[in-house]
Amino acid sequence: MSLETWITTRKALIDVAMGRVPADMVIRNGRWVSVQSGEIIPGTDVAVKAGRIAYVGPDAAHTIGENTQVIEAEGRYLVPGLLDGHMHIESGMVTVTEFVRAVAPRGTTGMFVDPHEIANVFGLKGVKLMVDEAAVQPIHVWVQMPSCVPSAPGLETPGASIGPQEVAEAMTWEGIIGLGEMMNFPGVFNGDEKMLAEMAATALAGKTIGGHYASLDLGLPFHGYAAGGPADDHEGTRLEDAVARVRQGMKAMLRLGSAWHDVASQIKAVTEMGLDPRGFILCTDDSHSETLVNDGHMDRVLRHAIAQGLKPVTAIQMMTINTAEHFGVSREMGMIAPGRWADILLVPDLVDFRAEMVIAKGDVIAENGRLLVDLPPYPYPDWALHSVKLGHSLTADDFRLEAPSPSGEGETPTPNPSPLGGGESLTSGPSPTGGGEKGWGANVIGVIENQAPTRHLRMEVVPQDGEIKVDVGRDLAKIALVERHKATGGVTVGLVHGFGFTEKCAIATTVAHDSHHMIVVGTDEAMMAQAANELAKTQGGQVVVKDGEVIGLVELPIAGLMSNERAEIVARKAATVLEGFRACGCNLNNPNMTMSLLALVVIPELRISDLGLVDVTRFDFVPVVEEQQ
Repeated sequence: MSLETWITTRKALIDVAMGRVPADMVIRNGRWVSVQSGEIIPGTDVAVKAGRIAYVGPDAAHTIGENTQVIEAEGRYLVPGLLDGHMHIESGMVTVTEFVRAVAPRGTTGMFVDPHEIANVFGLKGVKLMVDEAAVQPIHVWVQMPSCVPSAPGLETPGASIGPQEVAEAMTWEGIIGLGEMMNFPGVFNGDEKMLAEMAATALAGKTIGGHYASLDLGLPFHGYAAGGPADDHEGTRLEDAVARVRQGMKAMLRLGSAWHDVASQIKAVTEMGLDPRGFILCTDDSHSETLVNDGHMDRVLRHAIAQGLKPVTAIQMMTINTAEHFGVSREMGMIAPGRWADILLVPDLVDFRAEMVIAKGDVIAENGRLLVDLPPYPYPDWALHSVKLGHSLTADDFRLEAPSPSGEGETPTPNPSPLGGGESLTSGPSPTGGGEKGWGANVIGVIENQAPTRHLRMEVVPQDGEIKVDVGRDLAKIALVERHKATGGVTVGLVHGFGFTEKCAIATTVAHDSHHMIVVGTDEAMMAQAANELAKTQGGQVVVKDGEVIGLVELPIAGLMSNERAEIVARKAATVLEGFRACGCNLNNPNMTMSLLALVVIPELRISDLGLVDVTRFDFVPVVEEQQ
């Protein structure tokens, strides 16, 4: 905002507050949720001019003119618009526009988004697409510049890369609010010059550095990470994680996404230990389109937080003023007070929170869950719609897992293989037998329901006809990472436990954090190939194949991550994928989001990448199968 514009705007607000000029809008007789003072004040009026709040007090009659829009609150609560402090648009499988269409009627009026998914596919030009689309929305959409593309150099190959030069350039763009989550936490506590340069460019621009410390170790590495500059962290899952972050001056971001349920365990820092709630922010991180359409967004998080024992006003503070202050925009939003944008929700009940009216930037944009403003589709360029390149049509042989010989010949090549011994042993259930061949130990990815981390499991396997096969009886399925950016034809095959598949099936997704190649899981190699080839044809998405038939499909042609259809249509299609998981025997909550993180090589314990199987506790490769000691 220029000096002249600021002066003109403030003079107009002063004139309205003094009664010299009529307001554009007046809300009468509401219960003001004053997050700045922690009070609920009945009988409050709010006057709005040029999209901003001019007056908040007991009687705004002096601001009402002939053309003033008057809204009768009739005793409903006046709540600041809800802010999501950390999230990824792409996880909703929709564009920025369609995400806004889904969440604005529920009371979200501001989002701080990290587009590192599209950045891993298209680099800086992908980020610019998101910034440009964010700028034309009826609510506030701030963009954090992705920091780690790739998230772990040397352990994966993205479609593009970003470094300090790109970060410095983005810090000059309007709409960039800071640096996205700094996922390379070993790089930070080891003083990596590239990571320090990216954080320096952000700090010197006066913007916020986002954090991501995905480790249970709260010793010196954590202290080194905090000293490096990240100002927040959403990767905590335990009470001690939240406490440690707040004590070190970081904001503890507690997330409730579709599959990450980390609020209940950490909020006890406030409800039981009595820590100052100013150090906490509520966010979603990743929300599936079906969750957005059917269950909600920040309103869902708010209801959940209150159910965990938070006072309603405190919970609202954690997604309004706390968030705005953290990102340095509290002079613009985050509270109902003069000078701020008029982002106001009219709500009859704070506990069963449902916004009956949503006002954003001074306009009524939604009422009773229905959007009232037009949101034309954003035109994505043709190059953004063709990003899935497999190199060749895949066959069952591409998903064969060769058994290594005792001498190591035929073993899946991996750099610096570790000796057998790491990981959690899981040998229950019958072991396969066949041909008198020697038994082997397998490093197996173990999924954890409703959490981003995985377990590093050790399971005994016995080759059959020279290969390692699935074992449905022990819930042992195959997982493959298919390279899809450079058409190399590369396929990395591993093993996964925890999906509970009972049928012959395969599921594939190009939403595969963070490099977003293609993940395929299944119990039948031919169907795994069929699923992968289907996504090459649709240019991305998620697909379920059972008994040779496609039973679930959502097409995501924009970068292989997002649909160009309406949010409710995407939600219906995404529901067929979830139904497909269940038809295959999987009863996990949001298993497609759990699956999408199995290649995220910065969250412990075991992940798969295009370069091999990664032990994230040591940031090193391990073989899929190795000889028992």
